[in-house]
Amino acid sequence: MDEDVLTTLKILIIGESGVGKSSLLLRFTDDTFDPELAIWDTAGQERFRTLTPSYYRGAQGVILVYDVTRRDTFVKLDNWLNELETYCTRNDIVNMLVGNKIDKENREVDRNEGLKFARKHSMLFIEASAKTCDGVQCAFEELVEKIIQTPGLWESENQNKGVKLSHREEGQGGGACGGYCSVL
Repeated sequence: MDEDVLTTLKILIIGESGVGKSSLLLRFTDDTFDPELAIWDTAGQERFRTLTPSYYRGAQGVILVYDVTRRDTFVKLDNWLNELETYCTRNDIVNMLVGNKIDKENREVDRNEGLKFARKHSMLFIEASAKTCDGVQCAFEELVEKIIQTPGLWESENQNKGVKLSHREEGQGGGACGGYCSVL
């Protein structure tokens, strides 16, 4: 009986404004990229502080994004981790660090710096490009796989069956990891 198992997971995508959070999501869900994308981004805005606790409540996974071409977005990762620790209602939440925009040439954050930060905070790590699709599918799939493997985060009588992670057929897209993924 090889039926797809459907479940709902709450995965947050957090980080500074302009790091490509919406572009990563759009690339994964619709396999599209819009360089003009402008989505309502509340990243750190004080007037949305009352919504923060409900945003984090019940999350099973978090994708923490920084822009490899903007060091300031990497430096502020500690602030995002502090917010996550303050408002998250689970101790066993799965965290993934994503260094986005690797397609750009003016890199300010080396891959090893991202990997070191991820190891220090026991996070999964990947570099990606929402523009070229490199690493995007792998990021979401690895995060979901880790959530499924974490007792208490994902419960279902069907947990030993496979879970369909995307609408794509195997072999499509840019290849799951494309050499960018470091699962810790």
